[in-house]
Amino acid sequence: MNKGLLIVVSAPSGCGKGTILSEILKEDGYYYSVSATTRNPREGEVDGVNYHFISKEEFQKRISENGMLEYAQYCGNYYGTPKKEVDEMRSKGRDVILEIEVQGAMKVKKLCPDAVFIFIAPPSVAELERRLRKRGTETDEVIAQRVAEAEGEISHAGEYDYVIVNGALEDAIEDFKTVVRAEKLRADRSEY
Repeated sequence: MNKGLLIVVSAPSGCGKGTILSEILKEDGYYYSVSATTRNPREGEVDGVNYHFISKEEFQKRISENGMLEYAQYCGNYYGTPKKEVDEMRSKGRDVILEIEVQGAMKVKKLCPDAVFIFIAPPSVAELERRLRKRGTETDEVIAQRVAEAEGEISHAGEYDYVIVNGALEDAIEDFKTVVRAEKLRADRSEY
């Protein structure tokens, strides 16, 4: 049995990454890696679905035992990818999707050179701003901050293996599937 792919996906907020992945995950064979965090659950969040909610001590223990594929600290809490689940699923032939930010993706790139790195980009920064405004959930100040952050993230797109521009959702989903099919056909992944 071939080892499953490790697919690392990053995108600025508002690029439709969640929508694309929700469609991809409807297909068999994929495993969505649930991140671990030391922050408290928010209302409606479910342990093991939204995050694995663990103590700071447990998280630090996993770090010291090389049990985290990648991790970062943000606002006093740890966030990261448990390594054991990723390795187990890949060994069973399941393709694992990690939805992480650029900094974490670059850490994974050093540790897992066989991973596939996909960056999902907006058609333009102006379109990204339009989408964020259309949501109607954030102030002008927050939107400006998200757009500035997105520009910084987009500057790293060239460090990924593939860039999918999400102009039309159906095309972006098909592009994602095409990348996965092509990666599975690579000679260096073949058993021949």
